Amino acid sequence: MPSPKTSTDPALQLDNQLCFALYSASLAMTKLYKPVLEALGLTYPQYLAMLVLWERDGLMVSELGERLFLDSGTLTPLLKRLEAAGLVARIRALDDERRVHVTLTAAGRKLKTRAAKVPSAILQATQCPTADVVSLTRQVQALRQRLTA
Repeated sequence: MPSPKTSTDPALQLDNQLCFALYSASLAMTKLYKPVLEALGLTYPQYLAMLVLWERDGLMVSELGERLFLDSGTLTPLLKRLEAAGLVARIRALDDERRVHVTLTAAGRKLKTRAAKVPSAILQATQCPTADVVSLTRQVQALRQRLTA
C-alpha cells in the first residue's frame, strides 16, 4: 500500500491558515467560557446578548442582531430562551408591531453583578498579559471590519 503524499506547499498546510487559527482559537475560547457561564445559567451566545443589553438596554431585535452579527433566525430562539429564564422581555412597539424591543428584567439587571467576574476569570485563564489581549482584540476587530466592508 503506497504511503499518502504530503503537501510541501506551505499555502496549503493547515497550520498556516489564518481561518483555522481563528476557528480553533474560537472553539478553545468558547470551551473556556462554558463552565464560567454555566454558573450564571447562560450559554456563550446568550452571554454575548446580555453584554450588549447591559451596555444599552431596550434595543430593537434588529439592532441587537447587527451588534452581534446574528440574523433574526438565530437571534429569536436565543431571546426566547432568555425570556423564558426571566432575564429579558420582548415588547412589540405600539406604533409598528414588526418592531420588537428587548429589555432587561430586574433579574437580568441583577445578573450583571455576578457576570462582572467573568472577564477577569477568562483573562486569568488565558495566561496572557492584559496588554496582549487588548492588542489582539483590536487586531481581530480590524480584520473583521475589513472582511465585512
